[in-house]
Amino acid sequence: MKGSFLLQVVQDSTAVGAEENYKEVAIWQAVSDAASDVMGLIILLLLAVMSIYAVYVFVERLLALQRASKKSPDFLSKIKDYLSDGKVEEARNLCVRTDSPSARMLEKGIDRLGKPVDVVASAIDNTGKLEISRLEQRLSFLATAAGAAPMIGFLGTTIGMVKTFNAMKNLDSLDLGTIAPGIMTAMVTTVAGLIVGIIAYMGYNYLVSKISKVVYRMENDAMEFMDLLHKPSK
Repeated sequence: MKGSFLLQVVQDSTAVGAEENYKEVAIWQAVSDAASDVMGLIILLLLAVMSIYAVYVFVERLLALQRASKKSPDFLSKIKDYLSDGKVEEARNLCVRTDSPSARMLEKGIDRLGKPVDVVASAIDNTGKLEISRLEQRLSFLATAAGAAPMIGFLGTTIGMVKTFNAMKNLDSLDLGTIAPGIMTAMVTTVAGLIVGIIAYMGYNYLVSKISKVVYRMENDAMEFMDLLHKPSK
């Protein structure tokens, strides 16, 4: 009974000592510790540059897609009215004034009026592909970053653990001050890689969904334009 009481006192004092020695490490201090290693610093800088460029690509493409999505609600109806009345030049000028993929696509079709329908359809199709490729500019970087960033982070994890075990083999007793930098490098680079990968992955999928909506509208406008050409003239 007395022994158990003394054991409890020792455990309580040990717990109190552990609480007194415990000190919370700020996130910036953890990053600083990880960056103290040369390879850790290189990996963190690489991930930082990748994240900045990924955000730039996302914002730039988002603004471009918002501009591409804007279109006058009566744009196509005006084109139909102009062409029905034989005002080809007015229809072409309206397309030039309208800054949208559909307008540039229909402009090429209007330029080919009077030629076989297959030629007109081919011009619209080729212009549509060119406009889609413009919408998808730099989008491949987000897809690459979504997969590469976590792998780069895991590379930092491996390097950190190798450094930790290399330091441990020369120790007679466990010294946290010696092995902590390697462990910190491993953990911080992993977290950084996952954060960059998640941001790039979500941004890529969001932009792809926005591009799909623009492409659907382009296909619909092209179909209505071709239907107009197939109507018998009055």
